Amino acid sequence: MFDIGFWELLFVALIGLLVLGPERLPVALRGLQRGIQKVKTFGTSVQAELNHELRIKELHDHLKKAEQMDVEKLSPELQRSMAELREAAAGVQRPYAKKGPTGTDESEPPPTDDSKPSS
Repeated sequence: MFDIGFWELLFVALIGLLVLGPERLPVALRGLQRGIQKVKTFGTSVQAELNHELRIKELHDHLKKAEQMDVEKLSPELQRSMAELREAAAGVQRPYAKKGPTGTDESEPPPTDDSKPSS
């Protein structure tokens, strides 16, 4: 990363010892070490978040492509996966639907009893 040789590093350490003194130099080095570690941790977390977002974008693009294709041409496994994804998306939206006075969703039709024969 840096092209610093042994003698340059020794010179910087000697200047640091003269400027800070033997009492404050170890504290300053620990503070520098903590700062570098925080920067590395932040960089790693940003990289992980970017990788996660790129993966989500890739999956979204694949889903769009699959939806544009004829659904009947997809394999049964992919059709089941798409159905599960749609159910999961609907399940996320259902808790926010307005509740009627009976405690059921107003967006859903009232349940009917299909077991009784009509007269």
